[in-house]
Amino acid sequence: MAKPSHRARGRSRRVALTDTSDELIDQLLAQVQGKDAESVLGESGLAGELKKQLAERMLAAELSDHLEAQTEQGQSGNHRNGTSPKTVLTPNGELMLDIPRDRQATFEPQLVGKYQRRLPRFDDHVISMYARGMSVREIQGHLLELWGLQVSPDLISTVTDEVLAEVEQWQQRPLEAMYPIVYSTRCA
Repeated sequence: MAKPSHRARGRSRRVALTDTSDELIDQLLAQVQGKDAESVLGESGLAGELKKQLAERMLAAELSDHLEAQTEQGQSGNHRNGTSPKTVLTPNGELMLDIPRDRQATFEPQLVGKYQRRLPRFDDHVISMYARGMSVREIQGHLLELWGLQVSPDLISTVTDEVLAEVEQWQQRPLEAMYPIVYSTRCA
């Protein structure tokens, strides 16, 4: 009988997790019983640690899938090679991750790509605040107040400039000679 693929094994684990989710939550809550909300829900508390562990497990699964695919293609000799620390800006603050590596440096994670320092939702939040008329300094203060993120005005400008270039390009596009419009009314 053939060995189940990494993806098939992941599905069976997902079913098992939903069956025991109440037990798992009870175990986690027992660990933080009597503590304040910040130590449970804060980034430095249980929720932050769960987010970190979940992201690192997802990255490890990505690497396992990558190495398995290489083996199936007949490319052997590549193995795990430790981790590299990486700080990623998320909408909820900084997240310190240990990114897994492979010996041949062919692994390119999808969750947090190489050279990526911000998760996409972070950029969306900055652009949303800018679109609402907040200045770069106001955005900087807002990010610090809400999530404790110390970001430079240059980073905020870089994020907004990326979008502004696309907006200007769209505004300067040549217009079509005619735009067909269908208009219908309902006669009774």
